[in-house]
Amino acid sequence: MSEIKNHETTVVKITAVGKLRGDFQLPGDKSISHRSAMFAAIGDGASRLRNYSSARDCQSTLDCLEALGVQIKREPELITVEGVGFDGLRQASQTLDVGNSGSTIRMLSGILAGQNFTTEITGDESIQRRPMKRVIDPLSLMGARIEAREGNFAPLKITGGNLNAIEYTPPVASAQVKSCVLLAGLFAEGKTTVVEKTPTRNHTEVMLREVGAAIETSEDGERISITSGHRLKPLGDYTVAGDLSSAAFFIVAALIAPDAEIRLRHIGVNPSRTALIDVLKQIGGRIEIENQRLAHGEPVADFLIRSSDLRGDLELSGAVIANLIDEIPILAVAATQLEGTLTIHDAHELRVKESDRIRSIVDNLRLMGIEVEEFDDGLRLKGKQQLRGARVKSYGDHRIAMAFAVAGLIAEGETEIVGAEAASVSLPEFYQLLKNSGATVVG
Repeated sequence: MSEIKNHETTVVKITAVGKLRGDFQLPGDKSISHRSAMFAAIGDGASRLRNYSSARDCQSTLDCLEALGVQIKREPELITVEGVGFDGLRQASQTLDVGNSGSTIRMLSGILAGQNFTTEITGDESIQRRPMKRVIDPLSLMGARIEAREGNFAPLKITGGNLNAIEYTPPVASAQVKSCVLLAGLFAEGKTTVVEKTPTRNHTEVMLREVGAAIETSEDGERISITSGHRLKPLGDYTVAGDLSSAAFFIVAALIAPDAEIRLRHIGVNPSRTALIDVLKQIGGRIEIENQRLAHGEPVADFLIRSSDLRGDLELSGAVIANLIDEIPILAVAATQLEGTLTIHDAHELRVKESDRIRSIVDNLRLMGIEVEEFDDGLRLKGKQQLRGARVKSYGDHRIAMAFAVAGLIAEGETEIVGAEAASVSLPEFYQLLKNSGATVVG
């Protein structure tokens, strides 16, 4: 792929595709990769992680763990983590830098709260604008001392140790917050419980069971409890499932592009992550899920996706939003080809992602000739509309960059993605995989 470098910003040009064909396995799920590295680090013994995500965010997690004294060997197909147990982490000699990774700063803060030393942790400009009160509050209730920039923003200075167990109901549905509290609960005296009114992805709970932690979930699924005092087994040989959030871009590309057929292998299909698939099938998406199986407690499967006529009205709000929050940018692109209307509410969380994603989606769609209504907590988009090639921005947001690259596959003329390099935050291979599937991706 050739690229234009412009003031350290990559511009990628994409034109309409005639047909799309692909058969590949995607790099490991970001959410599971983050967690596998953290659990491996505090486990007793070595863990060998295969298909670990190539995303820059997940490399940031490894960087931070190394700075805390964890030995990590990185090979192209294998990450080996020498677990140091609960008490083997060491104070970093400098501020930890999570880059663009909200998962790293929020979940790792739970582990840092349990350490008998002080850690400073920060990230890039985007991270320093993202809300941290949601983890500062529960960790402070548990006994950690946390200093933050005015407004509860990073950098954070965390002084941990001697934590007390709490029962906590997060004010925002967030798997990162839930995970942060459960990780801190491993180091707290007694039983720590998170009360979750709106279910979120449960990768942390699945992995806690894999490593032998004392975790309980109530029958209704609302109460998740962790009891301290149990050492963690290493993950051993662990293969990370392919990332469904990354797969979403290729799934939608195959649904809306002409003469398309794409097969994706060994993709994670945890029920807490498949809301987008349910929604796309509801409007006629030809998505076949094959060879379903369990791997390390996580359900995985293969996907076969073909060009589809999308029809029907979608009104999405409430609990479903938490389980497809990351997929809303690409869902909005799919909706431009929907014989019907997409309406999204209760998605305030999009305002504080890597970019203000509601504004980013709306502005770019309008640049591509799409009529779309913006709400404070969502948007409304009536299909079926013709996309026109335009010069759009990623706003430094990986999901915006990839969503509008997919839009370019069916747009009249040429689409330019300014800041296209943002895709590497979650999927450095994205443009090459598109190109391999038959797309024209040039600079």
